[in-house]
Amino acid sequence: MFDATTRSGGTATVSPRTAAAELAVATAAGPVPPTGCAARLTRVLLSPWSRLSLLVLLLASAATAVLLFQPQQLLTDGWPPQLGGAAAAVAYAVAYGLCTVAFVPRPLLNLAAGALFGSQLGLASALAGTVLGAGIAFCLGRVLGQEALRPLLRGKWLKAADGQLSRHGFRSMLAARLFPGVPFAAANYCAAVSRMGLLPFLLATALGSIPNTAAYVVAGARASTPTSPAFLIALACIALPGLAGAVVAWRKRHRLRGR
Repeated sequence: MFDATTRSGGTATVSPRTAAAELAVATAAGPVPPTGCAARLTRVLLSPWSRLSLLVLLLASAATAVLLFQPQQLLTDGWPPQLGGAAAAVAYAVAYGLCTVAFVPRPLLNLAAGALFGSQLGLASALAGTVLGAGIAFCLGRVLGQEALRPLLRGKWLKAADGQLSRHGFRSMLAARLFPGVPFAAANYCAAVSRMGLLPFLLATALGSIPNTAAYVVAGARASTPTSPAFLIALACIALPGLAGAVVAWRKRHRLRGR
């Protein structure tokens, strides 16, 4: 038997062993990448700036949907009567998470959770929605925005914030959640652009959001009795951190001006 190519009557023939070897080499080399127009289109669609544009489009569409459907009407209209108990709390947590991605203010959602479900069930639903919304925003920012935005972190303050979140993610995000002056959405996307891990981000969000969320939920649950001690304590827990945050921001601003 011959392994080389032989000729018979002017026709080239290849032995089975040689053909099998050529097929094995072609298979090991992997699929041939697309060329021409298809390759260019694929590169454009998967480029960092295309993904960032998709993220902006998704967020703009979500914000537009909120303006059209006005979920804040739950405070006046109440929850649909078809849902009740734990099922309603789970449904509200999912809606809460989606609304935070669409930039609906969390204080409004927390007040609605307390008014609809009471202090305990409302707090559980609001915290679950907070973590869900933060996780969705983090994943969207990490997949669609990180690669395009990281090269833009050239300023001194941006590099410092990125380094803090990347090296000390849990405690940095915990402080951001406890400090009332840091916007929820901004913290989500800053963490997504950094090299912070998803699990520390979610844990810090869950723990750091408890005090502020609980205060608003209790205030919403006791809004019908504004003179009750629980309502007054909740208002104090809302007002005092906000006042402290304003004082700290004012002092830092004057220190920067002094430099």
